[in-house]
Amino acid sequence: MEFRKVLGLTTGLLGLLAGLAVAEIPQANATPGPPGNKPGTLAGAAAHSGRYFGTAVTASKLGDPAYTTIANREFDMVTPENEMKLDATEPRQGQFVFTAADRIVDWAVENGKRVRGHTLLWHAAQPGWLQSLSSSALRQAMTDHINGVMSHYKGRIYAWDVVNEAFADGTGARRNSNFQRTGDDWIEAAFRAARAADPAAKLCYNDYNIENWASAKTQSVYAMVADFRARGVPIDCVGFQAHFGSGNPYDGSDLRTTLRNFAALGVDVQITELDIQAAPPATYAAVVNDCLAVPRCAGITVWGVRDPDSWRSGETPLLFDGNGDKKPAYTAVLHALRHGHHSHHGHG
Repeated sequence: MEFRKVLGLTTGLLGLLAGLAVAEIPQANATPGPPGNKPGTLAGAAAHSGRYFGTAVTASKLGDPAYTTIANREFDMVTPENEMKLDATEPRQGQFVFTAADRIVDWAVENGKRVRGHTLLWHAAQPGWLQSLSSSALRQAMTDHINGVMSHYKGRIYAWDVVNEAFADGTGARRNSNFQRTGDDWIEAAFRAARAADPAAKLCYNDYNIENWASAKTQSVYAMVADFRARGVPIDCVGFQAHFGSGNPYDGSDLRTTLRNFAALGVDVQITELDIQAAPPATYAAVVNDCLAVPRCAGITVWGVRDPDSWRSGETPLLFDGNGDKKPAYTAVLHALRHGHHSHHGHG
């Protein structure tokens, strides 16, 4: 601003500006802004190519300053680890409980982060009342659950894992769940209900062991997404959990091929629950580079903050150790995000 224009401002406005400037200083220390502004962080580095870098968060750990310091500094996307699952959100039919999930969503929003909703329909973590239903009563309860949870969070969730893990390992057939027994169209019905409940949220199908393009399970999910896209069933994204280890080894060329092929159907792809047994730096960097190479790969979420926070803590699969220190894998990921071949992610 030119000096003479400043002189032209009223003293009242100058006073206000001075007050704002003073108020700004302690605030900046108390609540860091969005990590996208910080180049020396995972989220900051990912933001250069229009991607996010997220983590799974557990409500009970939000009182632990060592935990929240890292979670707030490094990540700009949050997935509730268990707090949005069926047993947590609708413990009794028609009675929704959002206390723990709200803690996470409120914390995320206060700290300038977005939220991935996880998950609306899943064969696991079902309350007893839901397990006792079948046929049309179960189908109605599935729709009611989607409506109840999504309406509570309407406009606050970036993307929902509408359906989680609906295909079987090995054969790639549909998983024989109580949901599946309501009829083969249950996944389509779920996505249509979800679009109506919150038109602004991206709707994802999420699964594990679908990173390898040649596997029957991957091919089955691909066929479903292709069919949905051809028939106008609303689906915006596919989540690849990417739990890598001896049981599901990372294949160098393969994940990238899979991401590209799904993206070519016109959906975003996301790495949603990344953790790698023993956290080998080269493998972590390779997964990041796979996402960076695919324009429609929107971002990456690691499944937990520190090794002890992991569901597979014995395998030390995350980027921070129990002391909250950065592991070699962290450095490899940060370097890949900064220097990898960035193909810019276009939103929409």
